[in-house]
Amino acid sequence: MQNISEIEELIKLISKLPGLGPKSAKRIVLKLINNRDELVKPLAKTLVEVYKNVSRCKICGILKSSLLECNYNNCKIVEKKYEKICVVENISDQWSIESSNIYKGYYHILGGNISSVGKKKEDLLINSLVERVKKNKIDEVILATSATVEGQTTAYYIQDSLKDIEVKITKLAQGLPIGGEIENLDDGTLISAFKNRSKLNINST
Repeated sequence: MQNISEIEELIKLISKLPGLGPKSAKRIVLKLINNRDELVKPLAKTLVEVYKNVSRCKICGILKSSLLECNYNNCKIVEKKYEKICVVENISDQWSIESSNIYKGYYHILGGNISSVGKKKEDLLINSLVERVKKNKIDEVILATSATVEGQTTAYYIQDSLKDIEVKITKLAQGLPIGGEIENLDDGTLISAFKNRSKLNINST
């Protein structure tokens, strides 16, 4: 392969995407180069627009237009009022649950989980979750963190953070396999997990 620095850099960047390695990245780059007008130009334009105009809400973690400014009393992303919040680790988890059509309510994306390496409690949107529950008359908080050690640790920490607030806390139950991550579950498993969610004793920790 001819040594062209721009192509080398593009392959390197694309290979960092989930599920892609150097070989897949090379095939994608060749496809792009062979379809410059149909793919490269619109893709480059769209990526610039996304970079400029899309961001994560600092309160709930959901993707939003950068032009929207939300606060705890006025959410510009979800206009309908709900009494439930589903707490997930990542945006991909939210998208998976939405596609199952089992849940109607607010979402709260933490931005990861508590683990021994990487994310710390301070990095996650847990404090803003507590404020949302206080100020939005929330009746139920559904903990939909993954069934991994890190996910369960995060759920316990959230439960403890909400112990002084009068709110029902539930967690996904049957159908969620040990070690499973939300984004990898099929719709049937998610539906079972939501329908069979169990109430947590907030004073048990």
